Amino acid sequence: MTGREMMRRCGLCPRDCRVDRTKGMTGFCRADDKIRVAKAYLHQWEEPCISGTKGSGTVFFSRCNLKCKFCQNYKISQEDFGKEVSVKGLADIFLRLQSVGAHNINLVTATIYIPMVADAIKYAKGNGLAVPVVYNTNAYETVDALRLLDGLVDVYLPDLKYHDDKMAAFYSSAPNYFSVATRAILEMFRQVGNVMFDDRGIIKRGLIIRHLLMPGRLEDSKLLLDWVKHNLTKGVYVSIMCQYVPLFEAKSIPELNKRVTEREYKSIVDYFFNIGLENGYIQEMDSASEEYVPDFDLEGI
Repeated sequence: MTGREMMRRCGLCPRDCRVDRTKGMTGFCRADDKIRVAKAYLHQWEEPCISGTKGSGTVFFSRCNLKCKFCQNYKISQEDFGKEVSVKGLADIFLRLQSVGAHNINLVTATIYIPMVADAIKYAKGNGLAVPVVYNTNAYETVDALRLLDGLVDVYLPDLKYHDDKMAAFYSSAPNYFSVATRAILEMFRQVGNVMFDDRGIIKRGLIIRHLLMPGRLEDSKLLLDWVKHNLTKGVYVSIMCQYVPLFEAKSIPELNKRVTEREYKSIVDYFFNIGLENGYIQEMDSASEEYVPDFDLEGI
């Protein structure tokens, strides 16, 4: 099934809303068949192998197929801030970012626009796009939709958020998150394999799994690392993040309205090494700050 056919009875994500987005109908994510983006710029605060010295050419897409109560990007994910662009317009953004030195093109939360994004990548590659394409996702994806990106995406950067489905349902309105996300991640690994770097230490291919440690949820995080150990190779990197900040609706939920402690973070990093995982990234505790939240202002659109 082609991407456009999938959008006529939308099944691009696991919600399977079955609305005809080509006729302006919308489902859970509120998106029709128009691409909406909020910012495109050289982002300096991704993992070192992604941002490098010049920055990652990051494109933030508006709207989302999750509803995370703690979303730091809620202005674009839930309040729909952004601007419509055409497929060619999106491709031109990719090419402009490459022209100003971006190490890669970093697509943030593009799930609900996969058919159009795939077309934009093809157009851009046909017009000189040569840097790697990074697909930065919450991992609430279908294997069929991801296959539309096979051969177009060089690096997958998925979250692996929850093992506990009750957490996933309450925090992100994401039923069956763990089973959905792990199937998606295995498909991503099939497509791009182990991490490979160029001679500057910039990633050119592979899979990096991100996990955001949540306050009071250390045991859930350990179960996710166990899954990585038993289902993927050591050539897959894991980025363990402590940058959680209670924003959006989290401020009114006691269990979410607090920070991750240094003790919790040290415990999960120690567990990573104790179970035999080797490759990944960790953060400084001061990364848990609102100053690292992008200013969504239509820059570069």
